Amino acid sequence: MAPGWVVLLLFAGCSVALDNKQAFTVSQKCSEDTNTFLWEINQDRPKEYAVVMYDAFGKMGSNVKGGNANQPGLLQQCRSARGPAFSGQYCQVFLRQETVQYFVGICVPDSCGEDDVQMLVLCGRLQFGQNSFIPPLPPILVNNSTQEMIMTHCLSNSITPDASDVTCLFVCCVMVAIPLAATLFTAILRWQRNREVRPTAESACLNTGLNLYGTLKTNGSSSSDINSGTSEDNSNNNYKDWKKTVESNPLHVLTISGPVFLAVDTFLLLGGLLSARSLLGSIDRAEDKLSPSLVASYLFRRIKRIQPLHLFIMCLTIGLISLVQWGPYWFPFIDTMMDCKTYWWANLLLTSNLLPVHEICIPWTWYLSLDFQCYATTPLLVYFYRLNRFVFVVVAGGLLLMTTVASAVITALLHLPVFQPSTLTSENYVLSYYVRPHTRYGPFLIGILTGIYLTTKKDQLLKQKWQAALGWFCCLSLMASVVGLAYILGETPTHPSVPHALYQGLHRPLWALAVTWIILACEEGYGGFIKRLLSLGFWVPLSNISFACYLTHPLFIILYIGLQETPIHYTDINFMYLFLGHLLLTLVVSYVFTVLVEKPYLLLKWSST
Repeated sequence: MAPGWVVLLLFAGCSVALDNKQAFTVSQKCSEDTNTFLWEINQDRPKEYAVVMYDAFGKMGSNVKGGNANQPGLLQQCRSARGPAFSGQYCQVFLRQETVQYFVGICVPDSCGEDDVQMLVLCGRLQFGQNSFIPPLPPILVNNSTQEMIMTHCLSNSITPDASDVTCLFVCCVMVAIPLAATLFTAILRWQRNREVRPTAESACLNTGLNLYGTLKTNGSSSSDINSGTSEDNSNNNYKDWKKTVESNPLHVLTISGPVFLAVDTFLLLGGLLSARSLLGSIDRAEDKLSPSLVASYLFRRIKRIQPLHLFIMCLTIGLISLVQWGPYWFPFIDTMMDCKTYWWANLLLTSNLLPVHEICIPWTWYLSLDFQCYATTPLLVYFYRLNRFVFVVVAGGLLLMTTVASAVITALLHLPVFQPSTLTSENYVLSYYVRPHTRYGPFLIGILTGIYLTTKKDQLLKQKWQAALGWFCCLSLMASVVGLAYILGETPTHPSVPHALYQGLHRPLWALAVTWIILACEEGYGGFIKRLLSLGFWVPLSNISFACYLTHPLFIILYIGLQETPIHYTDINFMYLFLGHLLLTLVVSYVFTVLVEKPYLLLKWSST
């Protein structure tokens, strides 16, 4: 966030700024309007606009030691101020005192740009009498009272979409309009057929090109296979208290190293299993021939499965950013979301996980790129399996060894923790390990092997109950070990650590093996209540919208935080309501996106007759 040219001391005077950046001066209009505001606020009976602007400045609150260092002020109140020749403009000044970083919301005339604001602050122009509008945190809270300016940022009072924003919104409208038009067309044809006015119209029209027959009518009830695709929180005013509360809770172990954290590896395992079964099924239907055209069709189906909704959400995100007037807590997302306009092509080509993570457009979609890259290896492994079993074992074993060794070596060389840290103490964890295919391929490979075995097996593996009981004991023990060891190895190592490296290299494949056992046991009739739970009809409608939920739920979190004018206070009840609110909105909107976008393009067919 710090600008590349210099970090400036706030109270070193204008000379420091001018020595480092001669071009920095306050524009005449900004200077005149600021002087008008400052003169007015120092009168015995200042005008209303000046009082409103002064009142909108951020002030220090309670619980700074608990994390409430930010002083956001009041954005909308600032914008509502109307001076004699200017309006109020909300800006943020980002500061550092010792190790405490925080921002202060200030209200200045809208004739001032960010460079003007920076100079006004550096020169100490923003004062009420002899008191600064941006006083440092007191020594009782922070030992060093010297403020360092990191940057300034002003939020625009107007919405100004550019050409790329308009283009993205247009693409979203077209993507929704095509299925709606096709459905309307189909409904008209059915109505005409039922009235027996034009009995052959439907068949004649549907055979001329695009076949979107009944897409939206089908979407509401269809259960077609959807499973194959399958810095610290400064918006809290007590985030340090929140962190202590969470980390002292025994359930925290499940979030940092257990099923929640390893869910990605479970999805990769299931993706590999389903990809192998799907490809082998296609080979059987093609008279046992693995041809290039079959592989191309297999990969195209995958692209058709994930890309329409993925690109729709990307375009919607780019367009949405330009239409919303964001609040003070939007700043953590600025660079992340703006990268969409530069690196959108990586999402289109499904290579976003190969970029530095801070450049990924809608960052949570890195998984789609990783999944497709793994998915593209399935035809090669199936080819070796059909060619020669010994070659297949050598290739599969070599790939598994490669991904294990790569994870261990990277962890040792870069001193990585064994799970994603809650702060940026180890940025290399994500950049060099977490999103890369060569470190995350193991579970997908195990899924491919499992899919080949389940598709080609001729007899049950488990023949007696003691075998099933032993398998369950080993499975649960392995899962418990993976969870517990991560908790034990929780600290980020300061030197190459053999335990950390071994755990990092092995824990994901081992977790995948444990989940593989659960799948095998359920497949062969030894799943017990777990199979009954996973087979409940309750999961079917949720599975149909799960892909849309994955893509859309971060948007609601970003919107909520980005629109906040005041910080969120952590309590269990507050966060429970936030969770339930986000969940409900995600389910409703995901159903709409599934019906309007995902399923129509998934069911899209071309007719050649």
